[in-house]
Amino acid sequence: MTDAAHVGDTHAHAALIDAAGQTHAAVDFGRSAPRIVSLVPSITELLCDLGLAANLVGRTGFCVHPAAIVANIPKVGGTKDVNLEKVRALAPTHLIVNIDENEKPTVDRLAQFVPQVIVTHPLTPSDNPALYRLLGGIFGAQEAAETLCRDFERELGNLRAMPAATPKTVLYCIWKDPWMTVARDTYIAAMLAQIGWRQWTPEDGGAARYPTFDWSAKLLAAVDEVLLSTEPYRFTPAHAATLQEQIGKPVRLVDGEMLSWYGSRAIRGLAYLREIAGQ
Repeated sequence: MTDAAHVGDTHAHAALIDAAGQTHAAVDFGRSAPRIVSLVPSITELLCDLGLAANLVGRTGFCVHPAAIVANIPKVGGTKDVNLEKVRALAPTHLIVNIDENEKPTVDRLAQFVPQVIVTHPLTPSDNPALYRLLGGIFGAQEAAETLCRDFERELGNLRAMPAATPKTVLYCIWKDPWMTVARDTYIAAMLAQIGWRQWTPEDGGAARYPTFDWSAKLLAAVDEVLLSTEPYRFTPAHAATLQEQIGKPVRLVDGEMLSWYGSRAIRGLAYLREIAGQ
């Protein structure tokens, strides 16, 4: 038995425990195929990359990748404004949610008629292999999950083998009117930390995961560079050029999907970190 096969076999028998501490049983495809509704865009993409597209019966309007596949999967609203009756009509056996992206009262109502609710909450890039193995284990896609794990570890190794970049403090912007950023305990901040970029957060931000801020002199003195994300607000090169002129600090447009999507896209996200670190 190869080392890779041994690792795959070991994880195949690991307990399938989600981010809410719930233990899930592996699906018995011999009895019935799962019917999955995903309320998380990056998870929808991950399920497709695990070979489970045929089992996806519902998604949000923000689940846009892979485009050719998800075009044929019914929408059930957004990540926050889920249409419960559309979900009910699809008769799912499994619902996949995320602690940050989906609202607990909505999930609690869905749990009244969806037999299995799988809760996810990756906080750092290194949480991704466990996510691959959790979903691969539940839905009989262990081999595909282990392939993703190897791909992820390879890209993480490539990133860590890079010469260390000069540390700097950045301000990652996700919205304007009002301006909003991310807290340091978010997945995005953990991604940026991989290349030595420390996310700025306001001293009075409290427990807010997505605090608002003003362009004060104190803020500008504290940051080396401003990053405008292409999502959820659709910042453009024009926004970056205008803001840079206004604040007199370097402003860079970054791909929000590469920095905020976990799941299989995180593998490409690690490669993207190497790209932006070298610019």
